[in-house]
Amino acid sequence: MTLETRRVGPEAAAEVLAVVKAAFADRPVLDPPADALAETEDSIAAMLALSGGLLVLDEGRPVGALVLDPVDDDVYLRRVSVDPGAQGHGIAHRLVRAALLETARAGARRVRLLARQELPRTIGFWRDLGFIETGRHAPYVEMARPAPVVVDVPGADDMRDLGRRIAGRLAGGDVLVLSGELGAGKTTFTQGLGEGLGVRGGITSPTFVISRVHPSLGDGPALVHVDAYRLGGQAELDDLDLDTDLDEAVTVVEWGTGIAEGLSEARLEVRITRATGQADDGEADRAVDPEADPRVVELDGIGARWLDTDLRPID
Repeated sequence: MTLETRRVGPEAAAEVLAVVKAAFADRPVLDPPADALAETEDSIAAMLALSGGLLVLDEGRPVGALVLDPVDDDVYLRRVSVDPGAQGHGIAHRLVRAALLETARAGARRVRLLARQELPRTIGFWRDLGFIETGRHAPYVEMARPAPVVVDVPGADDMRDLGRRIAGRLAGGDVLVLSGELGAGKTTFTQGLGEGLGVRGGITSPTFVISRVHPSLGDGPALVHVDAYRLGGQAELDDLDLDTDLDEAVTVVEWGTGIAEGLSEARLEVRITRATGQADDGEADRAVDPEADPRVVELDGIGARWLDTDLRPID
């Protein structure tokens, strides 16, 4: 498949409607029927006129769609649909991931949706994407998650400053999972966290010792700094016996994606990418020329802990 995701408006109402109709007609019969089955081209166009939507195309053929519906500081995802003939190729995840980034660019605080309570697999899909149940009004389950926050970081000093500002929103028991290529700035970010938390000891990459504990110099939480680069999986992370620190310390796991998620039901994922797309020939996580190699940092709160924590002013 050759997939392309586009931001669309009312001009794409017919294409969005075709995907919505095909997807919802393929679902189990519900009582009452899904509202989406009553949509028309005019009603979809009216929805798209408010804030637009997303359309996924496979070699020009519409195969996925959703509508973005802003309400106050939040954005609702409406009419999330994948053509039955294109299911099983990750289009739904691609579509929702793109929608989360759109809400981040719009400065939204939370992303919300309504799911049918008779469809547990659908509810499970949303839970896997970080949505939590916030209420039930038959036949709907209300679900929500924080919108990501995207921050442009020009250089190393800015990365440390971002870490310091994030520290002001942290508490004992918080888990941060850092990802990014070698040299992206994960350790630089953590140095800022340590300064903001007021912990003892200079923070360097823990690659060769796997983990370090930095006690607080005051009455705040300690910082547990873990590098999972050489760990083979969750079992090896468990062998570090971090449980004694998790409830009271702030735990930062570099290279933790796919390994550290089991440490806590809630976590803050920090994804660092190069804004320029430059390659790095370095062997360690280090800072580079801020003028030549700016970063983009995505802050993505997962779980109830982050639902009401506003990270937006950080940028």
